[in-house]
Amino acid sequence: MTYIVGLTGGIGSGKSTVADFFAELGVDIVDADIIAREVVAPGEPALAAIAARFGPEIIAKDGSLDRRELRQRVFANPADKDWLNALLHPLIRERMISACAAARSAYCLLVVPLLVEKKLTSLCQRVLVVDVNPETQLERTVKRDNSNETQIRAIMAAQASREQRLAAADDVLDNNGTDLDHIRAEVARLHRKYLDLAPKE
Repeated sequence: MTYIVGLTGGIGSGKSTVADFFAELGVDIVDADIIAREVVAPGEPALAAIAARFGPEIIAKDGSLDRRELRQRVFANPADKDWLNALLHPLIRERMISACAAARSAYCLLVVPLLVEKKLTSLCQRVLVVDVNPETQLERTVKRDNSNETQIRAIMAAQASREQRLAAADDVLDNNGTDLDHIRAEVARLHRKYLDLAPKE
């Protein structure tokens, strides 16, 4: 069985940077966001189901899902949001489990932004939280996405609180600074720890 380390953190915490550093060390990465895009790719049954419910205008000219249109629809309608979650979440979970099982490194990193919210910590042997304070989250995300502060605050409010994430953590990587060398060194330290914890073949 693959030893799975779940990586999570709020928006703007630096999860992608941390995951990239683990990947540089040869760790297989399973990214929930990538899988979420794959399950609604053209030709996938889920995309056909979404089009059947919301109409053909939910499909962009190139045949892909018009995410912005879908977001607006479900944002305005809780019943639609519940339907969509019931369709996609089991598919995403199934693919994450399969991808982790197929990992070839000593352990794999399962990157899930909503690991705590979706109660997916049970899939992992350890949970690593990338921790930043809310002010830093806000500042980084506004800068990165050119979004307005109100939108980012709404996303943050919908996510688990910092306290809830930290309560679920086995390991915490403090990313309040901007020193990438420090983060790389922390990743290397955690990598050694996970190699020790992972079962030997």
